[in-house]
Amino acid sequence: MTSTPGSEPVLLRTDRDGVRTLTLNRPARKNAINPALWRQLRDALRDAADDPDLRALVIAGAGGAFCSGADIGSGDDAHPVEKLRRLSDVALALHGLTIPTIAKVTGVAVGAGWNLALGCDLVVATPESTFCQIFSKRGLSIDLGGSWLLPKLVGLQQAKRLALLAETIDAAEAQALNLVTWAVGAGEIDGFVDDLAGRLAAGPPRALAQTKALLNQGADATLAEALVNESRSQILNFAGTDAAEAYAAFAEKRTPQFTGGWPAKPKE
Repeated sequence: MTSTPGSEPVLLRTDRDGVRTLTLNRPARKNAINPALWRQLRDALRDAADDPDLRALVIAGAGGAFCSGADIGSGDDAHPVEKLRRLSDVALALHGLTIPTIAKVTGVAVGAGWNLALGCDLVVATPESTFCQIFSKRGLSIDLGGSWLLPKLVGLQQAKRLALLAETIDAAEAQALNLVTWAVGAGEIDGFVDDLAGRLAAGPPRALAQTKALLNQGADATLAEALVNESRSQILNFAGTDAAEAYAAFAEKRTPQFTGGWPAKPKE
């Protein structure tokens, strides 16, 4: 993906074995997101949603940083409503993906950049990574879904601490607060994320998609509503081919090969 002819690409896309990696590619600005990158990231996430061959998505940053947030120095003269619409489009497109998503965080994850990582299902960081909800230091309020994500992940009191004080925390504290899923060494993170994405890609795609949706919905549902949703999803799983494949593989002592298929309609 490129922004304009002759320019450096601001978003790189690579596919391998059902896993797509989107790399923010403005290393000179620690991958701060300018208008072109907001648009390309939105389009890339929507493309991923429409690709039936994808099983997992990784978001990473180039040059040793994840993302330093929105590029407030980009000279963008768009109306504030338009600026915030770009952010909302990205947040909704990421949250709406049915495939598992992984944030691979190296270096800084700041402001909207941190909330981009938190919008992923899993976060892998290095011990050197640092995180900050920097908004209040810029005279701004939290955005890119942070007001929704943080209280769900850390509780209201810690969310207020992080957002109001805009403290910088390290990966160890972020992991203790359930904001980082794994912290692995800088020399190991590429292999770790590749293995993790591969394991997710090898899973039963329909069942994983439904489990992800159930967990997201369950955070705001009553127990009775969650049980109804679970029953509906499980019935679909039993009717598909992956559950039968899992049972057969268990009986035959082999690794299941999941396709997310649906039984063929009997011939008349």
